[in-house]
Amino acid sequence: MQGAQLVLFCVKSTDTESGAAAIKPHLSPNVLVLSLQNGVENADRLRALLPREVIAAAVYVGTEMAGPGHVRHHGRGELVIERSKASGDLGRALIAAGVPTDISDNVRGALWAKLITNCAYNALSAITQLPYGQLVKGEGVTVVLRDLVDECVAVAKADGVTLPGDVDAAVRKIAETAAGQYSSTAQDLARGKRSEIDHLNGFIVRRGEALGVATPANGMLHAIVKLIESKVADSSLKAVA
Repeated sequence: MQGAQLVLFCVKSTDTESGAAAIKPHLSPNVLVLSLQNGVENADRLRALLPREVIAAAVYVGTEMAGPGHVRHHGRGELVIERSKASGDLGRALIAAGVPTDISDNVRGALWAKLITNCAYNALSAITQLPYGQLVKGEGVTVVLRDLVDECVAVAKADGVTLPGDVDAAVRKIAETAAGQYSSTAQDLARGKRSEIDHLNGFIVRRGEALGVATPANGMLHAIVKLIESKVADSSLKAVA
């Protein structure tokens, strides 16, 4: 990493602080850090930790770890990056490398739109251990998805976020473009790892509380995933003991 001009910061939201601390001593003065993470706060968290230029990006890709060193691609693969002095050259470099990239003046809205999609699918996929395409066929699931999205949109509006495009259509599209995809939260729980749920549905719950917006559907899914995480952690401790 020493002397790198561009660092792709791809760790889980739960590891943002520790990841930043690990790379900080090795960053060159003119390095550009691109945050390729779920959630809407990571770029700001990195800026507070790293005295370097940080660019936020919304990532739209479906993948899974099929084995050690083996990543399986399930669909999409485009980026929306924040406009800055460096974003033009960065965007051209990414496009030249075969990564579809848009530069946006509203990357905050793009990150929120991605967050809403994650809040709609991640916890449900994790709890049921089902891929998106199969998940949406379940009885009553479309109503649950609608409630989750409506709560997220209400919180976004209360927070002054301008959401791009048709959020409902974007959420529905995910089940078509990544039908075989299990959410990252589902994959984390299946491997006995801590998930990003606190930065997804949990974030919506916290912002809703701060802004006076009720979020019962998101709160319920957040609580269930946290219970599953606790159960997995307890089982691991008993196995070690």
